[in-house]
Amino acid sequence: MSTLFLRTLRDDPADAEVASHRLLVRAGYIRRAAPGGFSWLPLGWLVYRNVERVVREEMDAAGFQEVHFPALLPREPYEATGRWTEYGDNLFRLQDRKGADFLLAPTHEEMFTLLVKDICGSYKDLPLSIYQIQTKYRDEARPRAGLLRGREFVMKDSYSFDLDDAGLQASYDAHRAAYISLFDRLGLPYVIVSAMSGAMGGSASEEFLAPMDVGEDTFIRCTSCDYAANVEAVVTPVPPAISFDAQREAIVHHTPGTPTIATLVEWVNSDTELRHPERDWTAADTLKNVVVKLRHPDGTIEPLAIGLPGDREVDMKRLEAQVAPAEPEPFDEDDFAKHPSLVKGYIGPGALGSDNASGIRYLVDPRVVDGTAWITGADKRDHHVIDLVAGRDFTPDGTIEAAEIRDGDVCPVCASPVEIARGIEIGHIFQLGRKYAEALDLTVQDEHGKPATPTMGSYGVGVTRALAAIAEAGHDDLGLVWPREIAPADVHIVVAGKLDGPQFPAGERLAADLEAAGLRVLLDDRYGPSPGVKFKDAELIGIPTIAIVGRGVADETAPTIEVKDRRTGEREDIALDAVVAHLVATCRS
Repeated sequence: MSTLFLRTLRDDPADAEVASHRLLVRAGYIRRAAPGGFSWLPLGWLVYRNVERVVREEMDAAGFQEVHFPALLPREPYEATGRWTEYGDNLFRLQDRKGADFLLAPTHEEMFTLLVKDICGSYKDLPLSIYQIQTKYRDEARPRAGLLRGREFVMKDSYSFDLDDAGLQASYDAHRAAYISLFDRLGLPYVIVSAMSGAMGGSASEEFLAPMDVGEDTFIRCTSCDYAANVEAVVTPVPPAISFDAQREAIVHHTPGTPTIATLVEWVNSDTELRHPERDWTAADTLKNVVVKLRHPDGTIEPLAIGLPGDREVDMKRLEAQVAPAEPEPFDEDDFAKHPSLVKGYIGPGALGSDNASGIRYLVDPRVVDGTAWITGADKRDHHVIDLVAGRDFTPDGTIEAAEIRDGDVCPVCASPVEIARGIEIGHIFQLGRKYAEALDLTVQDEHGKPATPTMGSYGVGVTRALAAIAEAGHDDLGLVWPREIAPADVHIVVAGKLDGPQFPAGERLAADLEAAGLRVLLDDRYGPSPGVKFKDAELIGIPTIAIVGRGVADETAPTIEVKDRRTGEREDIALDAVVAHLVATCRS
């Protein structure tokens, strides 16, 4: 450490929002280079390469073959698949000196597909799974949380090519098993949840999430069965339709002084004639109609109305997943001025729908089934309609999964309550199908000599994000706590003594002996810092085993070295002549 390119910090960086960002900077692993971009210092690069090594070893063990593509890519393949436009502002676009369009790759489906098209011509070349570990670029509007959400990051992305769906399923299962082994080795807690494929397209999608409160992904898990899903992929159980026969007639009422759903429900329940025939009306019996704008990748804007029970809000992440690649935006005052049939605060189904005056597409929550009666806006200020029945009095254009999911909602598999948690996405596997193969004209000859289009799977691991997630999962009040598999060293030797004492020679001998035994060692041989500073740095850096060469080694009759387990805090004094064997056994257990 006397020559190591390292500087630790006592104070947190001002822009750090999460523990991994704060500690990786303070411990001298990374430094901010630009918004969403970081430089790696020697200790950080060692940890990164260890994570990459584990990923590569598991991919190779599963029989997948490594390739490598450039990050600077031509426009044409992405134009052919539509993603030059669909990615919108998230794409880094640039031109060369001749004016030709290029992009910094956010993902490489097109390039994998074209490479296989160039090399493979027969069904005998399949099945095939190839992967790369490569830097990706996405122009995040608000990069944050250090390595967890940056503009430049490293991913392992692999793709399988099979002749039929059975082959695709086998490739998918092989990647899933490899991911389980990979994340087990990294020491990351994870859950596997159903997910959506997003801009990639495809189906049969699952995410590997590290459950943590700082995660940007919200998921649910059933309290009884093994169902788990990202909220974007949750399917709302659809209640049975209700007969129209017993339903009351819909009537518009003047409802002054009811600016909120709570006051509206209270007003209705206070009138004996309007009360629900079987119970009090609740907020869940009101139909809230929210209007948004969809900005499509080609620049066009489309209004969209969403009807949902009044006790729930629109979940923007769920909505974004449903309307992708379009992006939802708020409906502002200028938009209302362009649609005079929409009375803000009192919008009802009567003004919505493709066939109505506004012409605005109207999609409703799956719970709005035929025969359900609602309290909703009457398209007139201070007026609501009561007992408006779906399927009898209004017909939406379709359904949409956009309502927020809450603790206690019903599991779509077993009907038990679900609970909500947050997590960091560290891996995603999904079946792409033939979308990219068809767009880029990838075919091979089948066994009968006829052209056949392969089906594809896509499988990603966020390498830098996994490192950050490990730091989030493995830290305490003192600093980082790395799993041994990816730590920058096995043993951190802290020499604490005077220059003319026996500690420094003993520390150097111990380091040499441990390295000769095959262990990775970080030796704090600095003369200037006090023992207290050295101890704090050792805790902050987070190597799993700390060996303190201090006063114990000066005991001429029974010299000892203190060994501390950074993960548990346990300490023990080990005889100097036995410490190498002890540390080797500890690090290899």
